[in-house]
Amino acid sequence: MNHKTTCWVALILSMWLSSTITTLEGVRPMRNIQQQKGANGNRWGVLVAGSNGYENYRHQADVCHAYQVLKKGGLKDENIIVFMYDDIANNTQNPKPGTIINKPNGPDVYKGVPKDYSGEHTNAKNFYAVLSGNRSAITGGSGKVVDSGPNDTIFIYYADHGAPGFVTMPVGEDVFANDFIDVLKKKHAAKGYKKIVIYLEACESGSMFEGILTNNLNIYATTASNSTDPSFAAYCDNEYDTCLGDVYSVSWLEDSDKTDRRKETLKRQYESVRERTLHWDDGSSSEVMQYGDKMISNDFLDNYIGANPATNKNSKTNNAYFFDAPTIFVSQRDATILHLRHKIREKLFVYDFKLSIAPEGSSEKSEAEKRLLLEIAEREQVDNNIKRIVNILFGEKSGSEEVITNVRSAGQPLVDDWDCFKNYMKIYENHCGTLSTYGKKYSRTFANICNAGISEEQMIVASAKAC
Repeated sequence: MNHKTTCWVALILSMWLSSTITTLEGVRPMRNIQQQKGANGNRWGVLVAGSNGYENYRHQADVCHAYQVLKKGGLKDENIIVFMYDDIANNTQNPKPGTIINKPNGPDVYKGVPKDYSGEHTNAKNFYAVLSGNRSAITGGSGKVVDSGPNDTIFIYYADHGAPGFVTMPVGEDVFANDFIDVLKKKHAAKGYKKIVIYLEACESGSMFEGILTNNLNIYATTASNSTDPSFAAYCDNEYDTCLGDVYSVSWLEDSDKTDRRKETLKRQYESVRERTLHWDDGSSSEVMQYGDKMISNDFLDNYIGANPATNKNSKTNNAYFFDAPTIFVSQRDATILHLRHKIREKLFVYDFKLSIAPEGSSEKSEAEKRLLLEIAEREQVDNNIKRIVNILFGEKSGSEEVITNVRSAGQPLVDDWDCFKNYMKIYENHCGTLSTYGKKYSRTFANICNAGISEEQMIVASAKAC
């Protein structure tokens, strides 16, 4: 074989090997030097608890646990940014002041957590500014932002109440799907990251990405629920009078604690968490979903949340069906009801936990009774308000109430005109009062009203008449 022939053979062999490796990577992730070093870039984590109030203990507990996972995984505090209202650890209702746990008898996950944006600074504007790396737009807080470059990865975890089209914040405006995605698109255009992974815990959380997150932004997202169903709280503990975690959240967190993250892919974790949340046949299951660039799911967990040195040897993923402690599940929207029922001594079938009850005749019990009655009354009121508005707009005819619950085809966004959607919710609140966590489930109705072409004037008149 002459020299020229040898060169041609070598070239063809090289091309074949390259093609084979590319094909294999599409099926099974390959470990290489670049991956081991975090793709020659930094790993960033943005952790958000979007609620406040002791009855929402679980969201801050989830986020604190997530911080411990990332910190143990080797991410530096300068690269982990935490949003939490910080009103749980030292709350007067907390039986163990100064601590937060994420499961019954669990370890303190609060210790060492940086509260970068707490209290009034836990808001959507700061969240967008942090993601954008825009320090000048920050108000209060630590001033930390995601100052990332084209080789960096970003992990975003958000635990909160949600509704079709948005997730909430304890202060100011909610985080709407279109605004969130716009921030990410601008980050992508500015070459501000290599890949982003998003884990989102909230009711109807799939609506934050359905028909909105395209697969060309190098972003992969999983959600606790699809775009139509609630997600569920877990570890509802009677000693604490509240739920300590959320099903989807504790599923991925406990998996991350126990597995070898250098060997487990995002896809495998998604499958494990999905299986765990769908297993229950008592109506407390949510459908974990994935969106965006699903090829990213072939990456190993440690590229985003770091490795887990303590369990790398012979570690295995925990059983997908079982939790680390006895638990009941409750819809996120009903967790407040459960909290208040604990306080007023309504009988609960919750295994053998010691029941912490407000003393008979105490001001604490009296206040809980009033709050429970008020919560139930407000729910009935918003149900009636929405029905009246729909009847005014579309007439009291058969099928008109479909406007309340109609779901668009898969792949379509919740609404075509997001400004209309936000405006009509404000019109309702101006006439009928602020929408509670429960009331916000009707956001799909406002989207459907917009999609039906109802004018702003019609919406104002209907709201005024109904309320």
